[in-house]
Amino acid sequence: MVKKPTILVAGSFVMDLIATASRAPGAGQTVIGRAFHMAPGGKGINQAVQCARLGADVTMVGCVGGDLFGQRMLDTARDARVNVEHVLVDPQTSSGVGHVLLEVTENSAQNRITVIPGANRSLKPADIAWLQTEIRRYDMVMLQMEIPTEVNRQIALWAKAAGVPVMLNPAPAGELDGELLDCADYLTPNEQEAAAETGCPLAAGPDGFSREDLAAAAAVLRAKGARGSVIITLGAQGCAVAEPDSVRQIPAVQMPRVADPTAAGDSFTAALCVGLCVGMTQAQALCFASHTAAITVSRMGAIPSLPSLAEVWELLEQRGCGEVPLSALDALR
Repeated sequence: MVKKPTILVAGSFVMDLIATASRAPGAGQTVIGRAFHMAPGGKGINQAVQCARLGADVTMVGCVGGDLFGQRMLDTARDARVNVEHVLVDPQTSSGVGHVLLEVTENSAQNRITVIPGANRSLKPADIAWLQTEIRRYDMVMLQMEIPTEVNRQIALWAKAAGVPVMLNPAPAGELDGELLDCADYLTPNEQEAAAETGCPLAAGPDGFSREDLAAAAAVLRAKGARGSVIITLGAQGCAVAEPDSVRQIPAVQMPRVADPTAAGDSFTAALCVGLCVGMTQAQALCFASHTAAITVSRMGAIPSLPSLAEVWELLEQRGCGEVPLSALDALR
C-alpha cells in the first residue's frame, strides 16, 4: 500500500486584494470596476493548501506579519490541515499583500499582479536551522521565489544532501541562483517566467508555442545550472516537458468557463508533486496536475478555487482519463 506523502513547503503568505474589471486601465486612466474581494494567497500557502486538499501531510515554513492579514492566512492554512507550527510571526512588519487586477471578458480572464512581500522577506537561514536534521522526514520539498534566495538555497542544499527531491517553482521571475538550480529535481516556470529568466522569446502563434523556442529556453536554464526536469506551463496551451533532446507538449484540460487564472500554476505544481510522491510516473502526474489546475481556473480567487481530491477524482472519471491510476490515489483518501 502506498503511504500518504509528507511534503514540506517553504514559501510565501500573501493576502490578495482583488479588483475585477472589464478592461485594465492605461497610464493615467481610471476605469469603473465590477467587484472587489480579499482572499488569502501567495505561492507558498497556495501550494501548501492544494497539496493538503489532495490528501498529503503538509508542513509549511514562512513568515507573516503581526496583523489581521497574517492571522487570517494562518487560520486558512490550519483549516486546510497544513502544519504551521514553524511559521514565524514578525510583529515589526506587515504581512505580504498582493494587488490583483482581474480583467474579465466574455470568454477569458487575465490577471495582473503586484506583490508587496512584507514579512515574507523577514525569513532568515537561522530561522530554519531545525530543518538540517529534520528534512529527511519529507518525501518532497517545494520552493518558490517569494522568500529570500539564501533561505531557499539552504533548504535545497540540505534536501539534496538528504536525498529528498526538490521542486522549484521559479516564480516570480528573477535572477536564478545556479546553486539552487543545481539542487532542483523539477523546475516549473510559466512561459513568461521562462522567457524572462532566459532571454528567449516565448509567444504563442496560431499553432501554439514553437517547440524550437521552448527547447532553446530549456537549454539556457540547463546552462544556468538546472539539472532536473524542466516543465514549462503554458496557460491555456497546457504545458511543455523539455527533455535534453526533445520537447513534449501536453494540452490543457478544457473547462466550459475560465473564471480566474490566479493560482493555476500553484495548483498544477502542487498536484504534480502529490502525484509523483504517490508513485505516479511523470506522465501520469502531469495528467493529474492538468485536471487539478483546470478546476482551479474555473473558479474565482486563489485558495478558494483550489479543488479537493474528490473533485479532481470526479473530473478524471468524467473525462475518462485512463492515464492516471486511480488506485494510486487511494493513499490520499
